[in-house]
Amino acid sequence: MAKKEEFVKEIADIDEDFAKWYTDIVIKTELADYTDTKGCIAIKPYGYAIWENIQNYADKLFKETGIKNVYFPLLIPESLLQKEKDHVEGFAPEVAFVTEAGGEVLEEKMCIRPTSETMFSTLYSKWLKSWRDLPMEYNQWCSVLRWEKETRPFLRSREFLWQEGHTIHETKEEAMERTLKMLEIYESIIEELLAIPVLKGKKTEKEKFSGAEETYTVETLTRDGRALQSGTSHYFGQNFTKPFEVKFQNREGKEEYAYQTSWGISTRLMGAVIMAHGDNRGLKLPPKLAPIQVRIIPIAMHKEGVLEKAEELKKELEKDFRIDIDDRDQVSPGFKFNDCELKGIPVRIEMGPRDIENGECIVVRRDTFEKIPVKLEELNSKLKDILEDIQVSMYKMCEKRLEEKTQTATTMEEFEKRINENQGYIKAMWCGNKECEDKIKEVTGAHSRCIPFEQENISDKCVCCGKPASKMVVWGRQY
Repeated sequence: MAKKEEFVKEIADIDEDFAKWYTDIVIKTELADYTDTKGCIAIKPYGYAIWENIQNYADKLFKETGIKNVYFPLLIPESLLQKEKDHVEGFAPEVAFVTEAGGEVLEEKMCIRPTSETMFSTLYSKWLKSWRDLPMEYNQWCSVLRWEKETRPFLRSREFLWQEGHTIHETKEEAMERTLKMLEIYESIIEELLAIPVLKGKKTEKEKFSGAEETYTVETLTRDGRALQSGTSHYFGQNFTKPFEVKFQNREGKEEYAYQTSWGISTRLMGAVIMAHGDNRGLKLPPKLAPIQVRIIPIAMHKEGVLEKAEELKKELEKDFRIDIDDRDQVSPGFKFNDCELKGIPVRIEMGPRDIENGECIVVRRDTFEKIPVKLEELNSKLKDILEDIQVSMYKMCEKRLEEKTQTATTMEEFEKRINENQGYIKAMWCGNKECEDKIKEVTGAHSRCIPFEQENISDKCVCCGKPASKMVVWGRQY
């Protein structure tokens, strides 16, 4: 086995300094770069192409269930933000305001949206008249601003890209159905596109979204055993529709308040992909997600017919695959191989004069580094099989890690010992009291991730206080 230094010297070792490895990956693979605006990143073309693939995949699933895209203002008057008490209190520390424009002090401060429940609510109150207008199910792709004190590219930036869905419904049942449907869609996006298994469940009262009645989450686990909240769906009930007067004439001719939801995923998913799949050679992208699924690397390009054959091959394959050619003449084939691995491209094709003469090429998998000789006439079908196998294998690798890093605890001593020795998820019973939730965080550094839909009876006592407990909660340290 070659030493790590022979591949990418500029990247920290993943097992020695995971945090630095992560930021090195973001910069060295040209996903993003730091800017003069503190806490904000510039997403570069390769990084944005990954986000576009997430966006396109998600947008299609949204629209199949009746969601329509809209766009709402970036600026929100302070008076709107103040209408829902719990909501404004929850976001107050992160809100940025515009107080002056055109050289004059504004009559009312304008909040730069941290989220758009208030703006949607005020317009829904204007548009909604009758039960016949319902449901109104809208989504916007946009950026939001939250004044985070500590930032990390993609995982926690002050400005970040996301989608935020906002819907209103005739009944509680319809609103809850939409809330849970979006959670299923998020699960599908993360598991099927990103090849990462999710933990799915309901947030505790302490961890739920400000202003929500209930918050549901899909959580992912990083390579170093920390949790990442990767998508949330909220049921608001009438918590926003009442203060914002979002009401309608129901089927009996009486006035009634609508029932509301909101839900979102963000560029944090890109951080999840890096942290779940990457290694010491760089990114490792699932084929369904990768902007470039296949890269052709011609060997001895100066020799007659080599580059021409590579271009011919690209033309044949590009109808079925996202494919390019590395035809740079200023760097060596070895440099190109390393660069291909660094960028996480799932498959590379190596092809020189002798390969062409023999009517074959070498296909190299990014996930296992296996080198597979393939006849050129069989290349299209073989590539499909290989890419499909890579997608499945990457998911299974994360699934195996999830199993290895999920443990149970019945006492605080067990909890602390196990999370310190093998950082990951801890399943433990909880009495439901916030004091115990706070104590667990204080002692172990672990937050409640969720109350899973699939419950297990680990014991009949709370892991913290020893009092009777009926809820099993999954806990974990977080990013």
